[in-house]
Amino acid sequence: MLYEDEGTRTEAGYVVKVPVRWSDMDVFAHINHARMVTLIEEARIPWLFYDERPTAELRRGCVVADLHVRYREQVRHDEGPIVVTMFVEQLRAVDFTVGYEVRRNGDDPDAKPAVTATTQLVAFDVDAQRLRRITPAEKEYLASFQRDRTANR
Repeated sequence: MLYEDEGTRTEAGYVVKVPVRWSDMDVFAHINHARMVTLIEEARIPWLFYDERPTAELRRGCVVADLHVRYREQVRHDEGPIVVTMFVEQLRAVDFTVGYEVRRNGDDPDAKPAVTATTQLVAFDVDAQRLRRITPAEKEYLASFQRDRTANR
């Protein structure tokens, strides 16, 4: 998917507007849970996987080890595109945890997010079928988005 908005680095993290499709809503016009997971996954693409990113090699091998989604408020289909702010909560030798804050289009960037989520992503060598260490360049890039886990957002 090509984005009209390929994202912006901010003090809060990396922010991407993700279009909401008709098929993303449920019978109540809310964004369906499985589709929300897909939308936050799509938000990661311009942040981590584009060629010019030090983390571009992760697109050859990066697996989700853990996922948590918390709905704090409803997000309706007509409130898109959603605005996803991503940051790094934890960074270790072979994995990192991404934090997400999802806001409706037009919400103030400092407003309480409607949805929060985390994914633990693991660097993986597909050919060898084993974990791999995050490279120094990847680690430096990811660390530049690290946010204090105790921060109140």
